[in-house]
Amino acid sequence: MPQGTTLPPHMPSHFGEGPSSLERPFNVEAERAVLGACMHKADVIDSVRPILGDDAFYRPAHETIWRALLAQRREDNPTDPIVLTELLQQQGDLQRVGGAAYVFELANAPYGTGSAEHHAEIVREKAELRRLVTSAVRTLQRAQEPGADPEAIRSEVEAEVRAERERALASGQGRLSRFAKDGWSFVKETGADTEPLWGTREKTVWASGESLMIVGAPGVGKTTLAHQVVFARLGLQETVLEMPVAPSRRVLYLAMDRPKQIAKAMARRVFRTDEKILRERLVVWEGPLPATLDKEPDLLADLAAAHQADTIVIDSLKDAVSTMVDDSLAVAFHNARNRALRGGVEIMELHHQRKAAADAPRGQRPSLDQVYGSTWYVSGAGSVLFVTGKAGDPAVTLHHLKTSTGEVGPLDVTHDHVRGTTTVDPSKDPAVLLRNAPGGLTARDLATILFGGGDPERADIEKARRHLSRLVDSGLATKADGIAGGTGGGQQARYYPSARHLTAVG
Repeated sequence: MPQGTTLPPHMPSHFGEGPSSLERPFNVEAERAVLGACMHKADVIDSVRPILGDDAFYRPAHETIWRALLAQRREDNPTDPIVLTELLQQQGDLQRVGGAAYVFELANAPYGTGSAEHHAEIVREKAELRRLVTSAVRTLQRAQEPGADPEAIRSEVEAEVRAERERALASGQGRLSRFAKDGWSFVKETGADTEPLWGTREKTVWASGESLMIVGAPGVGKTTLAHQVVFARLGLQETVLEMPVAPSRRVLYLAMDRPKQIAKAMARRVFRTDEKILRERLVVWEGPLPATLDKEPDLLADLAAAHQADTIVIDSLKDAVSTMVDDSLAVAFHNARNRALRGGVEIMELHHQRKAAADAPRGQRPSLDQVYGSTWYVSGAGSVLFVTGKAGDPAVTLHHLKTSTGEVGPLDVTHDHVRGTTTVDPSKDPAVLLRNAPGGLTARDLATILFGGGDPERADIEKARRHLSRLVDSGLATKADGIAGGTGGGQQARYYPSARHLTAVG
């Protein structure tokens, strides 16, 4: 039968659905060849199934036969025309597909099994074209309706095109291998050993390929801190909180939460000499996004591509999703985050804490469950910084609750609200503390100073021990091993400033 022609009345098709007379692309012979090959050899189904995807067959009879083949294959039953005819008869579908004669006719198709995958590609391609035609017809109909809204129609078209692209990526021969690679390449070529975006290899605040979330109550300086990292990414400063920041090509700042205040905060750091860099390498999106990221998971990656940005700042997270408390929407946002990260886009997110945690004493260590919303937001983040303090207070504490490598801080920091800068209080720097302790420090001593309280927790003592061990490794400290406990009691290991450390600061 010539391809693209109307089928006989006894063989219904999808053609003719809707008021449009546009021809829907199809290739019946390719469909017949695929079904015949599957009847001839059952394992052909495994080869063509990922290529075809869903609803690929133009002729409804072929779709019914295909689903019967899938059912047989799932049960590891034969797929020959005799067994298949019996199954269709039991389901009441045999006469609807053309009877036993048509099933045997398909099985006798002269194409064999060797070309089944190529024929399946043709079937899939025609199905994709039909969906595009249907979308075009729907758009034409919407545009001709009284009071049609161009912006609403445009948004629907973009959503349909995005869905079709995702469907195309999820089918075809590359569906099961598109993101697969061998173990050596995964370990050595995915950037696992790259320099951090902010911090050092030993103490990474923001790792490449992982999102950074900065959490805190309103007014504690989340935006002030984020802006310093952005300006460092643009090359306008080298460090933030005395830690290096890697340069970026272009930053897209999503100023969704009070953009005017964000502009005023940025203005503290902007000088006339910065104009060229800010015009070329910083793009700011003012106000709400076209859609929430849980509804359009590709939007984040699309925005980065549209503005040629390799860094996106989300200010703030609550404005990017429909609701913060729904686990399913949090997972959808995480998918959006991962799609952008997979495309080489680095992500920083500003977020809020639960109100119950807002009055916690300064310096008290918060926990991840104090971050507002579903736990899946922080679970998917690579690194989480939590800023505690009172709104407007220049002195706050920075806690590193989720780490990529070693923990940073906790750091007592001071915001200069006039200049928009943040500095570290040196009194909580382990190196400074050790240098100012002639009698040395044990891990328990350091934990008491860093984390507060007369009886530090075991986890805090271990963190302090790691701080001291890094000072030993860098040559700034020496260690005197402790003595195991007995009837006379034990003695903890004690760390002392090295002669090099004392000389360097003296």
